[in-house]
Amino acid sequence: MARRKILDETDALTCLAAAEASGMSRRDWARSNGVDGRSLHCWWLALRDRAPVRSPIRLLELVAPGAPKRGATFVVRAGRVEVEVGADFDEAALLRLLRVAVEC
Repeated sequence: MARRKILDETDALTCLAAAEASGMSRRDWARSNGVDGRSLHCWWLALRDRAPVRSPIRLLELVAPGAPKRGATFVVRAGRVEVEVGADFDEAALLRLLRVAVEC
């Protein structure tokens, strides 16, 4: 069953507050509410150290159509940007992606 992605910061804050109020772990809350756990976790990471005066954050998930998930994955962090790549990532494409993401 496909679970819905978190749409924006407002949606993320609502979901995170509901998960906390439920007393469940974020993972269990996401499962029981049809929310994609990875999406919820990424928003939690993005918002946990955020000062209230910063501008809204937008997360963009890039998925190649039909690309199967294989093998190990790695999380690459550059400042406030976090990218998850597979073991077979393209180094040049990752560098371009990180440059664009850091500029946002």
